Amino acid sequence: MNTVGTDGNLAQGFKPRHVTMLSIAGIIGAGLFVGSGHAIAAAGPATILSYFVAGTLVVLVMRMLGEMAVAHPDTGSFSTYADQAIGRWAGYTIGWLYWWFWVLVIPIEALAAGHVLNAWFPQVDSWIFALGSVLLLACTNLFSVAKYGEFEFWFAILKVTAILGFIGLGFAALLGWLPTREVSGLSTLMDEHGGFAPKGWSAVVGAFITVMFSFIGTEAVTIAASESSDPARNIAKATRSVIWRISTFYILSIFVIISVVPWNDPQLAVVGSYQRALEIMNIPNAALMVDFVVLIAVTSCMNSSIYIASRMMYSLAKRGDAPAMLKETSKVGVPRAAVFGSTLIGAAIAILNYFAPKGVFEFLLASSGAIALLVYLVIAISQLRMRGRLERENTNLKFRMWLFPYLTWAVILFISGALAVMMFTEEHRAEVTATLSLAIVISFLGIVTTRGHARAVGARSMG
Repeated sequence: MNTVGTDGNLAQGFKPRHVTMLSIAGIIGAGLFVGSGHAIAAAGPATILSYFVAGTLVVLVMRMLGEMAVAHPDTGSFSTYADQAIGRWAGYTIGWLYWWFWVLVIPIEALAAGHVLNAWFPQVDSWIFALGSVLLLACTNLFSVAKYGEFEFWFAILKVTAILGFIGLGFAALLGWLPTREVSGLSTLMDEHGGFAPKGWSAVVGAFITVMFSFIGTEAVTIAASESSDPARNIAKATRSVIWRISTFYILSIFVIISVVPWNDPQLAVVGSYQRALEIMNIPNAALMVDFVVLIAVTSCMNSSIYIASRMMYSLAKRGDAPAMLKETSKVGVPRAAVFGSTLIGAAIAILNYFAPKGVFEFLLASSGAIALLVYLVIAISQLRMRGRLERENTNLKFRMWLFPYLTWAVILFISGALAVMMFTEEHRAEVTATLSLAIVISFLGIVTTRGHARAVGARSMG
């Protein structure tokens, strides 16, 4: 049953099974099914180390975020905690950066959906499919949050089934259980194609940056769980499960791929890692199967992108950092103005890709390139500062970060080092420069806005 406040609050409509499936596969999109092929082609079998390091980083960040979210569940999640622990300008900055990231994910996933549908129905332009998919999924977000949760529950079930089926086929092929379907195996591939890291360790670092794009969104479960009846319990449960989720869906998938597909296979980056692996295993209709799964995945991820962007915009409006109209909710507790705003901008960017100069869309994508690392850095700094505050308030911390403060500091130093490496790496310099430039502009606006609010509050108190 939905629980809707009378003061413009969100509904608590997510059921435990909704939150569970959202945490398991809610944000798995084209990045895993197709994008992983680019990372493997760039770094070889050692790409699995990039996934392992990125996965470890996400596990630690989720543990830190879980500590704060279980103590104080909030739709604004880490943006709210940055506001409280670092300063209002920090919450403003990271909130708008995160919103921008997910608004950009909307057209990325829409373009992927349009490409698949255009291949099936070439008489219809792909941009029409892309735009139509965005508008259709916006409608699912305008219903009650329980309806959105139901859509995502079944999307996630299909994605989980597809990934587990792929892993099962891969291991069956490696063990020789599939008749007339022989694959070389990991040891042979590494011996015959340049070794474990054929392009050197710098390529592995570069692959790490690419891989991080696939992982961002794991933290969004703390946003969704705040709309459930027992947010603290659901957040803790989802956070604890992140280790096996990453191990199963990412690490095992990549292990199967690099064991089956030579990293220098020219088709790997063209058709994607999953499709190429299935083709090598001689699985019939591999392209059609992967296209169907990718369509489900990008539709799900697009749906989640609209949800996450709208909830972050709503949270910013509730704190006075966005127009007041965006915090208004419908009778069923949905922030429809925030849904409309995020969707329209995402749809406009999707159309821009087709009709504007190519460099414009590429620049917009570059501006989001390092946002994942900035978000994780802010979460770590917030948790470092928030722990003292929670202890001073005598808050009973039911969910704690491991080895505090040592692992927290290790994450802060690691992310800072990764951003520094990106600055000095030619292929990633544009991404981190564009992201940091955007962050500086938003931070300046945040400082100005914060001072404006402070003066307004002071004037009211004087009056």
